[in-house]
Amino acid sequence: MTDFSLDELRPGLLRWTARHPAAVDEPEPGSPDDWPAEVGSVAYRAGDALLLIDPLLPVDADAPPWPQIDALAGECGGRVTVFTTVRFHRRSRDAVTERFGATTKLPAGVTPFKTRATGETLLWIEEHRALVPGDLLLGDAPSGGEAAAGGIRLCPESWLYYLDGVTLDDVRADLRPLLDLPVEMVLVSHGEPLLSDGRAALERALS
Repeated sequence: MTDFSLDELRPGLLRWTARHPAAVDEPEPGSPDDWPAEVGSVAYRAGDALLLIDPLLPVDADAPPWPQIDALAGECGGRVTVFTTVRFHRRSRDAVTERFGATTKLPAGVTPFKTRATGETLLWIEEHRALVPGDLLLGDAPSGGEAAAGGIRLCPESWLYYLDGVTLDDVRADLRPLLDLPVEMVLVSHGEPLLSDGRAALERALS
C-alpha cells in the first residue's frame, strides 16, 4: 500500500503515478506489454477548469486520492475536464466524470494535436510549454546506470499492432509539426517525464 501524492512540476501543473492493473511485471522487451507498471497522469489547473489528462487513480493507496483532487477542482470553481489521449488510456475516466460531472471541453490555453496515422491526440499546454503525449512518446529510461540517451523516444513498433500498416515512419511524419512549438517539458505517461530541453529531445526522437 502506498500513499497517493501529487508532484507539482510548476505552479498549477501536477503529475502523479499509479500502478496500472494490466501491467506485466517482466514483459518481453519491445513487446506491446513493454512499459513500466507505474504510469503517469497529469493535472493542469487552468483559469477556467481543472484538466485531468489520462487520469489513473490508484487502487492500493493508503488513503483515497479524492481529497487532493477535490481541492484542486475547488480552486477552479469545481469545473473539471477529463481528456483521453488514446483509447487505451480511458483508465479512471468514468470515475472522474461521475464524481465531478466532468466534460471533455478543453480549457483555454490547451491545444489538441491529433495524429492522422494513429488517432492519438497530444495536448499542448501553452502556459508551461508542456507537451502531453499518450503512447507515441515514452521516457528514454537509463539502462546499466548510464544516462538516458535523449530524454524521450518513440514507442516500439510493436505498439502499433492494432493499426493496419502504420509504421514508425508514419508516426514521425505525424509528430514532426510539433517541432514548431517551443517545447520545454514532455510529460510522458510511460517512463520519466522530461522537464527541460523538450524540443531538442523531441528532435532527437524523431531523427
